[in-house]
Amino acid sequence: MLELSKKYNCSVKTLQRKFEKYTPAKELPTANKNKVALIFDGTYFGRGYGFLIYRANKKNIYWREIDSEKIAYIEEDLLHLTSLGWQFSSFTIDGRKGVIQLLKRLFPAIPIQMCIFHQKKIITRYITLKPKTECGKEIKELMNKFNKIDEEKLTIYINNIKEKYHDFLLERNENKRFKHTNLRSAIRSLNVNKNYLFSYKKYPELEIPNTTNSCDGSFAHWKQKAQIHRGMDKDRRKKLIDFLLQNS
Repeated sequence: MLELSKKYNCSVKTLQRKFEKYTPAKELPTANKNKVALIFDGTYFGRGYGFLIYRANKKNIYWREIDSEKIAYIEEDLLHLTSLGWQFSSFTIDGRKGVIQLLKRLFPAIPIQMCIFHQKKIITRYITLKPKTECGKEIKELMNKFNKIDEEKLTIYINNIKEKYHDFLLERNENKRFKHTNLRSAIRSLNVNKNYLFSYKKYPELEIPNTTNSCDGSFAHWKQKAQIHRGMDKDRRKKLIDFLLQNS
């Protein structure tokens, strides 16, 4: 506020009063006849305070304030967008559990692209950046080949790893539980998502984004702006974020 006070030559209190009275009009882009490649993701500006944001053509076309990324919210938002006339050529998502099933139920004919960056993050969470086992190292090598392979080749690589380390992955501890649960989870994640990692290659004519970077890059910008004005109360912060979203 102090920076704005100097810029506009008025007191901080005057600016605060004006800001409290200001209510940003939610003027969203209107739908046209063309189908759009929709990207959506959630971001948080603090514990239990975030936004679900939907982007197409490098613009935010809709958003909502959230306390968590509930599947019910996403369903409501997508149905609302379709009621406004929006049509979709594809969906690019972060892979949150339940979203793929929702999209297949609501829009069974529309391609789904799992964000490759998020898939790599999931795998890294399981195997770490420096895996110690040979199996983990091979999974990391496979992860680094994503941009050079397709679904068929990924399936072959996964099956080769499962076959090569079959006995190793079945090892159990004294409590008869699997020893290498993280490696098993990494392989399972690839198996579950492999059908959605290469939609952008299957349908090149649709120009499907293969990451949610359009959202993620904007998130960093908005959070930086909100951080500059830290200390403001929740209502003021929401007005600031709404303004940033409307102009991005």
